[in-house]
Amino acid sequence: MTVAKGMRDRSGINRRGRARRSGQKSGSGGNRSRLRSELWEWGKTIVMTVFFLIVIRTFLVQTFVITSGSMEETLLVGDFLMVNRTGLGTRLPGTRWLTPGYSRPHRGDVLVFDPSHEEGIKLVKRLIGMPGDTLQMREKNLFIDGERQDEPYARWGDPTNDDPERAPWMSWQREHLVSGIDPEEYHPTRDNWGPLVIPEGRYFMLGDNRDFSLDSRYWGLIERWRIEGKAMFFYFSYDRDSRTPFAFLREVRWDRIMDRVR
Repeated sequence: MTVAKGMRDRSGINRRGRARRSGQKSGSGGNRSRLRSELWEWGKTIVMTVFFLIVIRTFLVQTFVITSGSMEETLLVGDFLMVNRTGLGTRLPGTRWLTPGYSRPHRGDVLVFDPSHEEGIKLVKRLIGMPGDTLQMREKNLFIDGERQDEPYARWGDPTNDDPERAPWMSWQREHLVSGIDPEEYHPTRDNWGPLVIPEGRYFMLGDNRDFSLDSRYWGLIERWRIEGKAMFFYFSYDRDSRTPFAFLREVRWDRIMDRVR
């Protein structure tokens, strides 16, 4: 009886030991399964986040940082812009096709666009000339269809800064002169040019800081598909030219943040 009891005891111990080892294996497998599930969920979240960021950046809005003074005082170096890409339609990547928009470009809009003279960069200027317009500048005064324009946003440099010599870049204008002007006798300068007729599907862009802006006066017109979007508001701004350490923290232009671009 003693031997049989001992055998039963050892058998019970063996069964309990196997049960514990079996439970350990099962728990370890369950942990690995939960870990794989959690990693899969994290992976899906990251992929979906990246996907939606790409969609938003490509088709809805984009950001733009001002790095030059060609649009002062409207835009300052160190301004960070939010640009609406939806309203005017978004160019499909690698094509000239635009998605449908709910608006169209208007004279006076501040636009981000892909310039015609250099690929791979983005510029921001003010839309001045629309298809069908006749543009002319005389002694820094802009005329559209023969009517002098009031431009409160325009800024000129030193009043003693004389009209510069003829710029070879401006020779493109000869193809768009109004009838009656001899292209061979046409010699445009920064402050005196035109009258030019803007053809269908083309737009004329000017920087607000007229004496210090390389714009359509020099490199020509842009096509509709090159327009990326309309500048909406400043989401951040700081004095980028400041020599103060950590200027992006200490030289913030609080009065410009969330202000609308006009």
